[in-house]
Amino acid sequence: MVSSLAFLIVVVLLIAQIRKLFRRSQLTYEVEGVLMLLASVLLFVDFVYRSFLISFPALTNTYEALVFFSSMICLLLFFQARRIPSVPVGREIDDTESGRRFILFVGTVVVFIFLALSSSPLVPSTVQPPVPALQSYWLVAHVVLSFAGEAFFVLAFAAALGYFRAKSEEGRNRADRLSYTSILVGYFLFSVGALVFGMIWAEQAWGSYWSWDPKETWALITWLTYTLYLHVRLVMKRKGRLTAILAILGFLLTMFTFFGVNYLMPGLHSYV
Repeated sequence: MVSSLAFLIVVVLLIAQIRKLFRRSQLTYEVEGVLMLLASVLLFVDFVYRSFLISFPALTNTYEALVFFSSMICLLLFFQARRIPSVPVGREIDDTESGRRFILFVGTVVVFIFLALSSSPLVPSTVQPPVPALQSYWLVAHVVLSFAGEAFFVLAFAAALGYFRAKSEEGRNRADRLSYTSILVGYFLFSVGALVFGMIWAEQAWGSYWSWDPKETWALITWLTYTLYLHVRLVMKRKGRLTAILAILGFLLTMFTFFGVNYLMPGLHSYV
């Protein structure tokens, strides 16, 4: 499958980035960017192929969600890789360049984990048509925009970790700014996708806009956490450690909503 080839590319990228942590790798960031884009395209091809087989957008089970989500993250990482300049042999890497490399590394680790899970027995990859409740284009809009927003949350998470790693004020400011802009974009997409379109789909599928289903509840908690982040950043005019902690907490809640709820809290979303 093309997704397996994409996973292999991500493994190569991860090895190259780990080598860069200890020594210079022969794989430049220009090449890494191209490979990241290739991985994104391959994962999208897998999505299109599965969609053709079931005659509906392939976004209705955990495997398909992981593939589509990973494709979006890889696309964002491609644009991040383009911002990293090549450093001649012998020149010291400054804090800003080091921070950008670290963000790319964290994002690659996240994609690696997602694709490893999609290849594991925990996540069946069987191609089968969705149940009637999932055959709605409101669901498609709900899932696509939710994952688009969450892909930006991954970038914000990596930048927030980079904030604590940065050694200079300039490096911390750059990490904070990237985290803020990523959350700003992700918050809008997630709000429209997860909440607005999600409620419209829920009313069509279950006859109620809100059922206090575990996934709905934890999605709301995640949204409120990012709302708090923006309140602290925009209204209270605070940034730095507090906002970085909130960005990390928001990502952890996003992952719990995505994975933990599915396996630990059965509900109306259990078949997703």
